[in-house]
Order: sequence, then structure tokens, then C-alpha cells
Amino acid sequence: MIFHGFPKEGLTFLDEIIDNNSKEWLDANRDRYETLILTPNKAFVEEMGEHLQILVPTIQAIPKTNKSLFRIYRDARFHLNDPIKTCIGIIFWQGAGHRMQSSSFYMHYESKEVFVATGIRNFKPPLLATYREYIQHEERRSQLHHILESLKSKGYQLPEPHYKRYPRGFDGSEPYAYLTLYRAMFAYTSFKPNRTFQSKKIVDKCFDIYEDMLELQQWVYELTLRQSN
Repeated sequence: MIFHGFPKEGLTFLDEIIDNNSKEWLDANRDRYETLILTPNKAFVEEMGEHLQILVPTIQAIPKTNKSLFRIYRDARFHLNDPIKTCIGIIFWQGAGHRMQSSSFYMHYESKEVFVATGIRNFKPPLLATYREYIQHEERRSQLHHILESLKSKGYQLPEPHYKRYPRGFDGSEPYAYLTLYRAMFAYTSFKPNRTFQSKKIVDKCFDIYEDMLELQQWVYELTLRQSN
């Protein structure tokens, strides 16, 4: 499957969902969804996956729904009036665990924004506990701090600390204690879906971003290995 870029018509299709958000509408437009969204997404996963193997030979790039492709449907229990997503998510992850608790390269797009990130966007309680234990070692905190500072110097953004109080075992006097206040660890950037996005050049653009963020991805991957041990 050859990737030619994400078609501009696909972004228009996502905008149409806003005014036609129902399963019935999507069923009636299934052919357009397959052509404009699903097919280019699968081709991107295959192409991007081959590139990412240069950085991480064991990366998981599986062009299937609930693997590298996120479902187009939201959880119906909480979205009775808007069951269809207007934002398309794609993920490449490293490790044998759940993709959302594995160190990953991630992208999502909607009609007005492309969001590219690396890391884990939300620690569930077991991984949060592992993270806090892992960074009790000053050397690991120092390494993470310098990785984050390097990414910031390149213009990448980081999440805000989630917690206001230091967890048990920290009083705030430790070097880089601010890292204990996070409930996620990732870096990201965003841009408008321009001509690059609509061409094969988006693969190179994403690769350059992911390569910049590789140190963080690998730090988070080492963290996830600690949880599995």
C-alpha cells in the first residue's frame, strides 16, 4: 500500500461529522470514510512504521483498528449525541504491554491541527507508582530533566505538572523534584495540516520530530520495563 499523503478531502469529511454526528450518517458515507480516512491512515502506518524501525527496531506498527489505528467511534455510554470522533489518532508503540501504557510515537489530526507526540500521555495508577519509584534515584531524575530541557530548547512543548503536592518520599528539596508532580511524560508539537501534511513529506516531517524525541521515548521505555519486572 503506497502512502501519498492525507487527502484534503479527508479533513473536509471530518468537518462534516460535526454537523452530522451519527452512526447512520457514517454508515451512509462508509465508502468515503474508507477512501478518505481509513485507507491513507493504513498506508501511513505502514510507511511510518518502516521509517521508525530505523530508530526502534522493535516498534509496533500495525495498520489495524485498535492497534495503530484508533476507533472512529467514541464510547457510546458517554457520547450518545456525538458518537463519532472528529479527531483521528495513530500510535506506534514499543513493548508488549497495552499500547496506551507503552512508550510510543503518536499523532492525531483534525481539520485545523496536527498533533505529534512521544512518550505516554497518561500514567494509570500502577505505572504512576512505578514512575515515582523509578525517579527516586537522582541520576534518573537528572537524565530526564536534561532530556526535557533539550526538547524545550528545540521548541517542543511539555505537559503541565498535574499535582500540587509532592508524593510520599519527597519534600521538594531534592534536585529536580518537580518531576514527581507529573502524571504523564511526553513531549509534543502541533501544526496546521498544510501541503506537507497532504503529501508524502509528512512522513519525513514526523520522522524528524520523532528522532528529536527519541531520548525521551527510550527513557520512558526503560520505565515501562521496570513495571513489567
